Amino acid sequence: MWLAALAILIGLAILVWSADVFIDGATALATKLSVPSFLIGVLILGIGTSAPEMVVSVLAALDDSPELALGNAYGSNIINIALVLGATVLISPIIIRKGIVKRDLPLLLLITIIAAWQLRDGTLSQADGIVLLVLLVAVLGLQIIMSIREGHHEHEDDVIVNRADTEHSENLEPSVARGLVSLFIGMLMLVVSSRAIVWGAVELATLWGLSELIIGLTIVAIGTSLPELVSSLSAARKGEHDMALGNIIGSNIFNTLAVVGLATVIAPIAADPVILSRDVMAMGLLTILLVVLCVFAFKTKRLFGRTSGATLVLFFMGYTAWLIQTVSI
Repeated sequence: MWLAALAILIGLAILVWSADVFIDGATALATKLSVPSFLIGVLILGIGTSAPEMVVSVLAALDDSPELALGNAYGSNIINIALVLGATVLISPIIIRKGIVKRDLPLLLLITIIAAWQLRDGTLSQADGIVLLVLLVAVLGLQIIMSIREGHHEHEDDVIVNRADTEHSENLEPSVARGLVSLFIGMLMLVVSSRAIVWGAVELATLWGLSELIIGLTIVAIGTSLPELVSSLSAARKGEHDMALGNIIGSNIFNTLAVVGLATVIAPIAADPVILSRDVMAMGLLTILLVVLCVFAFKTKRLFGRTSGATLVLFFMGYTAWLIQTVSI
């Protein structure tokens, strides 16, 4: 028991440090390569910080624990929006840009609907998993093309300056190299520290006699969402608001398509009906709420700020209370 508690405490300390290293590396690459911060958030932060969810769900599928895999993925999605994004904008409000409203949020909503539709019969087959993975490749390709295209438009005025500085390109490589090293070290430590936290939490939960489903939806989901939380808070604190929001959207897309897809391809999943009626429903309602709040902020030209953040956090509290009431411990 004491070893599990120690793993949680040390893991949290390493997590905070590694998130700063991770964000510094991502910011350096975005600046040096003129890549939009939102694209860095979606791809590098979104996928990188979802690595714990992927590892846990794949291991759960291999260990014939489907409820843990699904609970981890869908629980993390709920936590990412309600708790991670909610806490982030409570601290540092975010500007909602046109591309997020017109493309990224509708895409996230569509993927959430597909996930719910696949679970309509209570099962996820290997064919369902393959469909999710194919969609992941298509979505990532679309994100890369559209974000880079938008990035070129945003940086048109900088082209002449960039060309004038090409003779100093030898100074670019060390900075890019340092950024890549920071990304690698930060992501590695994020995964390692998250695994330590999750291991300790699961050990404590097992000792306390909690069910597999509630472990996946709460302790494991929160533990594997810690990289998103710390990375988003760090990005917002450093003024990288697009990166913070991109991290959440990218993580949820990756969780729904890659994490669930991989686990399902490894082993078909027969889900408890309550996952669809409660957890997937909560994930869908929360995604709709996020879209509504972001569209409102965009249309009224207001910041996505503390009122929206408080609304999301209250949703998380309500979901947690619902979970406690409906899951037998």
